[in-house]
Amino acid sequence: MLQRAVRLALSLAGVAIITYVAYRPQVPTYATTVGFAYLLLVLIIATTWGFVEAALVSMVATLSFNFFFLPPLGTFTIGDPQNLVAFFSFLMTSLIASRLSARAKRRAQDAIERQKDLERLYTFSRAILLIDGAEPFPKQLIQKLAETFNLIAVVLYDRVSGEFYRAGPEEFAGMDDQLRDAALHSTSFSDPGHQRVITAIRLGAEPIASLALQGARMPDSVLQGIANLIAIGLERARAQNLAHQVEAARESEQLRTTLIDAMAHEFKTPLTSIKAATTSLLSNPEQTAENRTELLKIADEEAEHLHDLIDDAVEMARLDSAQIQLRLEPTDARQLVRDVVASMRGGIDGRPLEISSEEGLPALPVDRRLVMLAVKQVLDNALKYSKPSTPVSIRLHRAADALVIEIVNQGKGIPLAEQKRIFERFYRSPAVKQQIPGSGLGLSIANSVVQAHRGELALTSKPGETTFRMSFPLS
Repeated sequence: MLQRAVRLALSLAGVAIITYVAYRPQVPTYATTVGFAYLLLVLIIATTWGFVEAALVSMVATLSFNFFFLPPLGTFTIGDPQNLVAFFSFLMTSLIASRLSARAKRRAQDAIERQKDLERLYTFSRAILLIDGAEPFPKQLIQKLAETFNLIAVVLYDRVSGEFYRAGPEEFAGMDDQLRDAALHSTSFSDPGHQRVITAIRLGAEPIASLALQGARMPDSVLQGIANLIAIGLERARAQNLAHQVEAARESEQLRTTLIDAMAHEFKTPLTSIKAATTSLLSNPEQTAENRTELLKIADEEAEHLHDLIDDAVEMARLDSAQIQLRLEPTDARQLVRDVVASMRGGIDGRPLEISSEEGLPALPVDRRLVMLAVKQVLDNALKYSKPSTPVSIRLHRAADALVIEIVNQGKGIPLAEQKRIFERFYRSPAVKQQIPGSGLGLSIANSVVQAHRGELALTSKPGETTFRMSFPLS
């Protein structure tokens, strides 16, 4: 109101200035010139401020024109019929011109608003494509909507999940039932007094959600555009979730097949040795006591090896369950590493292996069997991807509140582009996939074990040296 009062005052001041300048005796003027000056002022005000101000100026300018410039001067009467025609012509011209100018201005403003709405819709559509998986998709969706259109409050009801998602600086209250009804029966609701609107979100003819908005009124076309974009976004998110579920099921099946194949291969080695020892004993019972003892010792060791393999298979199944239950116990890390090396003596097969450790390392609270499995996987990787003549080093030391186990080999190194993917399940470098046997599971398993202990498995690699660093918190 104050702004309009200022505009009216300035408009009247403009009429007064033109009248004062034109009415002075020392400035000879013609009534026609003054009329055009008034008309120009009316057009300027209509273009700048609108019809109300222009209409008021038209009336005041017409009265001033009559009083000061049409005979008889100083009265509101008109003596000459020609001047009367001129008077009404000026009045109608000024009113029509101000009306047309104000309409043109309003149309220009509408065009600008439509352009802004289109830009907001485009920005919102791009924001939908950039939504990540950090939070639920619908929640991020309405946050982007509230930010893009400067809305006070937004609520999205997802009919499929039955969840409400809210965004904006203020909260809706008591609208849940109406949102459910809109999602079920495709109804709409409007409350202009509170600047609220509820609309159904449809995918085709079927409502899949509903949306409540509070803020500046927007055209129905924009509201429908928002609803369509949200419908597309929700459907896209559901399609992605379904694809992820299918991929997870496929990977789970692949993991199961790979584990069965790997375990079957691993089981054959000790079983073959046990079978060979028992067959030799049965086929030649007259062997010397020394030979019988040696064969029984081989069978016993391989039976123990088979027992360990079965335990490892059970632990791998635990890791695939996505809910790793840790059985923590104080563990001597140096003894744990020595036990891993002893269990892998067949795979090491005379390789140079160096173990170094700081003195006075504290006991490590870990699930011993799982950590042994992780160390075994990393050590097996170091042995597999380095030449048999090069040494492999295992180093143990303390770093702040963590105990660190480093396994270093002198292989060709891992390219930087592949280092980011090395811990992915089933990932194997294309350069070695056909040359070195493997399943692509070992480092993934090790990484899962370390993360389950809230630790970190890190990698640094360059040609001639690759280091895997497992950090386990001591607390």
